[in-house]
Amino acid sequence: MDIRSIVMGVAFSLMWSSAFTSARIIVASAPPISALAIRFLISGLLGVLIARILGQTWRLTPPQWRACIILGICQNALYLGLNFVAMQTIEASVAVIIASTMPLLVALASWIFFGERLSLMATAGLLAGILGVAMIMGSRFSGGIDTYGLILCVIGVIALAIATLSVRGATSGGNFMMIVGLQMLIGGAVLSLVAVGTETLTIDWSWTLVAAFAWTTLIPGLAATLLWFRLVQRVSATRAATFHFLNPFLGVATAAIILGEKLHPTDLIGIAVITAGILTVQLSRRPKAL
Repeated sequence: MDIRSIVMGVAFSLMWSSAFTSARIIVASAPPISALAIRFLISGLLGVLIARILGQTWRLTPPQWRACIILGICQNALYLGLNFVAMQTIEASVAVIIASTMPLLVALASWIFFGERLSLMATAGLLAGILGVAMIMGSRFSGGIDTYGLILCVIGVIALAIATLSVRGATSGGNFMMIVGLQMLIGGAVLSLVAVGTETLTIDWSWTLVAAFAWTTLIPGLAATLLWFRLVQRVSATRAATFHFLNPFLGVATAAIILGEKLHPTDLIGIAVITAGILTVQLSRRPKAL
């Protein structure tokens, strides 16, 4: 992996991890589903516009359309929608820790449903990840974490893992920015239907809300998604997924710095264990050099 790929991977992790902090700010002042639907509408239209400027077409291949639909529903509507709702009652650091277990869930599901053999190294990584999550959640439960919000985050990360498994290789063939834009528009359309039936659009305007909304729309929403697709194209999905091991630390650090969320010693130990587990699983799945 060259220097440019490493820079891309670290930048993606930082962008992705920051989304939980900005989401926490947004849901404190605006209805979560409506805010997310508007975000996807703006990000999606920008993505499609940029794609057209770059000469890309919306005449996608059937696998690419399937990827757009699955990502739009599972990743955008379910995963992010549930996380936005959950962060009304739980801290951003909790949400990012749960979301960061996605590579572990993908590895576990690949073994259960696709018969992918797990090496001793991968098994150790999975067990470490489970142990780290148990440590953090155990201390949080004793401190009175909201169970409903926690369940929503768990369902969300399962939906994200399903999306990841379902679109493996489906985004090949070009038109990356168009795929990014269209899958956001699909997610926004689904969320809009939910918002109309469940929420009243009441917003407590402030500069922090505007800044957080602009950030989550342009950076985690658009730039990070495009960067991820480019990184996968450049180094393969398995190697790109290695950078997810940075997410627990970066996400929790961002929430602590910007939101002032408190960390306990058990949290730090658990984050380190989860990080080590994710890295171990991803390194074990890399193809061996010939």
